[in-house]
Amino acid sequence: MDTKVSGDGLNLHEIVSEPPFDMLNSKLFLTASMVALIISVLLSVGFPSNNHSGDEGAKVIPIDGGAVGPESFDFNPVDGAGPYTGVSDGRIVKLVVSEGRWADFAVTSPHRESCGGPAMEDKCGRPLGLKFDKSRGVLYIADAYFGLLEVGPNGGLATSLVSKAQGLPLLFTNALDIDYTNGFIYFTDSSQHYTRRDHTLVVLTDDKTGSLLKYNLESKEVTVVLNNLTFPNGVALSKDGNFLLVAETTNCRILRLWLKTPKAGKLEVFTDLPGYPDNIKINQNGEFWVGMYSRKREVLTWIHSHPWMVDILSKLPFAIVEASSYIVGKLKGEGLAAKLGVDGEILKILEDVNGKTWKYASEVMERDGYLWIGSVENPFAVKMKIEE
Repeated sequence: MDTKVSGDGLNLHEIVSEPPFDMLNSKLFLTASMVALIISVLLSVGFPSNNHSGDEGAKVIPIDGGAVGPESFDFNPVDGAGPYTGVSDGRIVKLVVSEGRWADFAVTSPHRESCGGPAMEDKCGRPLGLKFDKSRGVLYIADAYFGLLEVGPNGGLATSLVSKAQGLPLLFTNALDIDYTNGFIYFTDSSQHYTRRDHTLVVLTDDKTGSLLKYNLESKEVTVVLNNLTFPNGVALSKDGNFLLVAETTNCRILRLWLKTPKAGKLEVFTDLPGYPDNIKINQNGEFWVGMYSRKREVLTWIHSHPWMVDILSKLPFAIVEASSYIVGKLKGEGLAAKLGVDGEILKILEDVNGKTWKYASEVMERDGYLWIGSVENPFAVKMKIEE
């Protein structure tokens, strides 16, 4: 499907071709590889905290079929079914509560051979952000490789809505939210330099080529709202529609873009967080839950202050990046999330310090007295009763 592009936003960065890796000598390659692995370990080391919340009442729900990474959740507002979530092999699955299992619902790519690992994501798809239309049962999907898509109430193969903006492909489509009043879908493209399987490098190199975009459901136009963002991730519209929140993962903060009121068009810091934020989900009270991958690591501040280090890391081949990500996923992690008020105040910190039940949180969704906790690393979802 062809999509019109409009808007006065800043131009997206051109994709800069890097010199072939064989230009780096073997000594530099070894040094860079060792640095990447050491950094991976440092990023995985937890720190003491007094905010530990018990995991009483938590239920672990394994993902079927060998997949991992239930990154985002949503429930069908028409029949209440769900939750639905996207997983690492490109499927979108829904929980059949009566049977206690996940059932296949949709896919974002017709290619289904050898799906499951990061090396096949660009062919099989990697659905991340999910959001249902509130009345028609249509599910909108932010797929890291295929852009913004939709699939009908019966599931199946999703249909593409947006795969590029301002003539450039979307390389890392991440999260979305819907403005039902005005008929817009807001979504993020986390980088115009790296794809999702290189997400570690998006953080390590302090990449600032991300964008916030807006898709008009009626006109089919896509507009670049903001760019030059540092790993834009989760998005959430406020309950009154006055502002939109955008997570900047690398900067450990949430930005607020005013859409209405005399502040319309103003971008400001909504809150600074103790960790690296992923998705943002609003609850029925208009408060926001933010899942965080881990607590903030000072080693990243050191890396970003040394351009030579950033330059070396930016030239690492995928194999080294993949190995580093694997190490992060296998070493001890922690669970971290925060509930924010409408003015950005931190109302509650939810934490599993030792990662005993959950860790590497990508999303926390509140529904009917429970929290649904997702993760891009874990092969299960967690359902946890909200503590009073």
